[in-house]
Amino acid sequence: MIRELAEEIVSEASAVEIPLGVLAEAGLYPGTAVLIYSDGDGRIVVRRREDAIRDLLANGAL
Repeated sequence: MIRELAEEIVSEASAVEIPLGVLAEAGLYPGTAVLIYSDGDGRIVVRRREDAIRDLLANGAL
């Protein structure tokens, strides 16, 4: 469910600013370690590293 929609432009340095409200909704705060990966056409996933590791352990992948 998308609660806060923001439109940004990818900079020449390949950077995108994520609004604080979106980060807060996702539970991401300064210092949070994240994993970033492509999830198909036009989609990028940003996950807390601890959540991704926990999911891998729960699925027996590690």
